[in-house]
Amino acid sequence: MIEFKPDMATYIRAHAVMTAFAMAAGMLILWVIDNPHIWTGAVGGLAAVALRGWYMADEVMDEVWAMNSTSLTGPYERKARLDEIAKVRTVAGSVQIITRSGDKHLIKYQPDPKAVIDQINAARQKQAA
Repeated sequence: MIEFKPDMATYIRAHAVMTAFAMAAGMLILWVIDNPHIWTGAVGGLAAVALRGWYMADEVMDEVWAMNSTSLTGPYERKARLDEIAKVRTVAGSVQIITRSGDKHLIKYQPDPKAVIDQINAARQKQAA
């Protein structure tokens, strides 16, 4: 059995990127509406993402996916059989799994999403053989 555990450094890096975008967006919105205190958009963006990151960290770090010879099993009773997977791809640093029935799952905050994709595809090929 292979486990895909979220990585705290990757989580923090993703939130740093979100923070930059949130700060810029907040400042842009205040500039567009001609607010004289544009800098407060940066403070608001930083506070919003920092609060979200702190609040969600424990829950997200517990979201472990496990792969055996026939399926992927994730948090909250998510499951995808390997022979039902239609596509595996990287989406913003996460690994997205799309099944033939259209179900979509994310394996979040992986330090090397390409390695995860390679492992899943190898298991799919092994099962098909």
